[in-house]
Amino acid sequence: MHARTAPEPAASSSMSVFERYLTLWVFLCILAGIGLGQVFPGVFHAVGGIEVAHVNLPVAILIWLMIIPMLLKIELKEIKGVRRHWRGVLVTLFVNWGVKPFSMALLGWLFIGYLFRPYLPAEQIDSYIAGLIILAAAPCTAMVFVWSHLTHGEPHFTLSQVALNDLIMIVAFAPVVGLLLGLSSISVPWATLFLSVLLYIVAPLIVASLWRTWLLRHRHGHLRLQQVLNRMQPVSLLALLATLVLLFGFQGEQIIAQPLVIALIAVPILIQVFFNSGLAYLLNRAVGSPHCVAGPSALIGASNFFELAVATAIVLFGFQSGAALATVVGVLIEVPVMLGAVAVVNRSRGWYERRAGVVADAQCCPVGVPVRVEKSHVVSP
Repeated sequence: MHARTAPEPAASSSMSVFERYLTLWVFLCILAGIGLGQVFPGVFHAVGGIEVAHVNLPVAILIWLMIIPMLLKIELKEIKGVRRHWRGVLVTLFVNWGVKPFSMALLGWLFIGYLFRPYLPAEQIDSYIAGLIILAAAPCTAMVFVWSHLTHGEPHFTLSQVALNDLIMIVAFAPVVGLLLGLSSISVPWATLFLSVLLYIVAPLIVASLWRTWLLRHRHGHLRLQQVLNRMQPVSLLALLATLVLLFGFQGEQIIAQPLVIALIAVPILIQVFFNSGLAYLLNRAVGSPHCVAGPSALIGASNFFELAVATAIVLFGFQSGAALATVVGVLIEVPVMLGAVAVVNRSRGWYERRAGVVADAQCCPVGVPVRVEKSHVVSP
């Protein structure tokens, strides 16, 4: 007889220290990226130019290193079990498509169009707001796996929700953006959308699935899978930090040239992230979703598909437009802000689970490595 449990992955003490001070490493990588971008601008321009359909290939490789360890936890046959988390699915869809783009439009108008108007270039006000709307209308794909992992989220729920968002985005992105921008025709960069889904979801999922199957075919396969996961965890976090260095290196000149503009544009983005993630988190608690579903649901509801947003802004308004800058600001603050949201979700777990009616996390399998149970005795894989 076999039963699935949700053991925490074994981590070395050095890894625990590394994770404990992750916020510090993020801050240092931001400074390093800005500094290196100033010292070696040619290198960063060359790396930034390695792209296809506005998708930067070096960043794509780093994202692979981040998400493949998370995808290794997923047993594709278990995806059908995500139906028991239908409440979390509905909450995420409601926040992503019924709240997020409209709340950002309101925040953009309030802060950029009214409160901060005296401090911003008058000719770019509408363009900044447009960029914020485009950013909010594109739910995140690949990076969600990282945030889900850091909150011990249910990986099958995360994959199913991301796939569902991608399908909806194909038909809903242009109409939502067109409605909020008042444009009769939106030119969606379809090449960027499809290439991003292929690069960040389909291809790494195939690689991870084949790798997982190969590991499990060996004797003590589950133990070997767990060992691979433990070895890959530091690689995943280092890739996250390297991504930060690249992103801030690419945009270091903009940050130094327009620090006030970037800081002001960041305000509505920050509020939007915490508002939407908090709303999804509270709604999941109200409907009784387990914490391992509420965590990724909240973070999917807050993060953005920045490749699509930046490409759309450039196609519609031009590379030097305020809209393009606004989407780039979203890219710059995405990782540090989402790590803050991850910290809130993790630290509030006890409060979340004290509510009567919240389903126990025993229904979740955040690691995806089963152990065998025979005659009521737990034995190693």
